[in-house]
Amino acid sequence: MSEPMPKIVCLCGTTRFMDAFHEAGWQLTLDGYIVLTVGVCKHAADHGGEALGDDVAARLDELHLRKIDLAEWVFVLNVDGYVGDSTRREVLYAYKHNKLVTYLEPDKIPLDLAATPPGKDGAT
Repeated sequence: MSEPMPKIVCLCGTTRFMDAFHEAGWQLTLDGYIVLTVGVCKHAADHGGEALGDDVAARLDELHLRKIDLAEWVFVLNVDGYVGDSTRREVLYAYKHNKLVTYLEPDKIPLDLAATPPGKDGAT
């Protein structure tokens, strides 16, 4: 008998905190999840999406929404409670598409995102 398909999680957050992406991706992979994450750090000075131009950054943002489409749940890396505009848009997109959303720091969810419909934010 084959093993069940692992659940797919998409990491969301600002790429200013790439260490958080690496750590969460590493731990979730070891925990048996398929992890969808960023492929380009938008905030890197020399090779980031923003350094490559606004059109590239916009395509990367759109690509990340497709990753959310594939995922069963979204894990928001809200380091020190920070959720930027792109991440906020991704979280609202996930809510709209009935994805479970959980947070690295659940006690530091921005008020506008904490006021989501019951059962949508992963809180217990």
